[in-house]
Amino acid sequence: MSITTSEEKVEIQNIEDQEIQQNEPVDPIPPTYEADMIGNPWNTGLFDCHENETNATMTSFLPCVTFGQIAEVVDGGELSCHLGSFIYLLMMPALCSQWVIGLNYRTKLRKRYNLVEAPYNDVISHIFCPCCSLCQEFRELQSRELDPALGWNGILAKQHARQQEDQTLKNPPSDQVMSK
Repeated sequence: MSITTSEEKVEIQNIEDQEIQQNEPVDPIPPTYEADMIGNPWNTGLFDCHENETNATMTSFLPCVTFGQIAEVVDGGELSCHLGSFIYLLMMPALCSQWVIGLNYRTKLRKRYNLVEAPYNDVISHIFCPCCSLCQEFRELQSRELDPALGWNGILAKQHARQQEDQTLKNPPSDQVMSK
């Protein structure tokens, strides 16, 4: 049995401290989550529901419809508004789990347009402010000329009409002659 003196204990502790310091990273400051803060700002704030009162009213009474409209646009028409609304409606009574699907579509939208995850992260936004989150997503799509109220086919028709109009404006008129 070996007995260590206090001097030996101090020396062992110093050696251990030096080993720990050698293995520490150069910047011991804990990392901040600035990567989450990098991106473009949303066009409207989370609590700016008053900017589209029609949508705010619809969302407060039927959030499933607003979600269906958003999901149809974010998925490029793959998920219809009716099916998205139905899924959201089914998830509402199941322990208020509609936030799970709302979160997924908010994240898709945010990543597609490189939007910052603020003022709260997506989970918090959809758990505590689901109607405000849906309204913000709706307004974001509207500001990008993808009006969810039109549906995916309506958006495509509007874009097609705009292209036709642009072509008409670019083409010069056919030869014209004056006659008596």
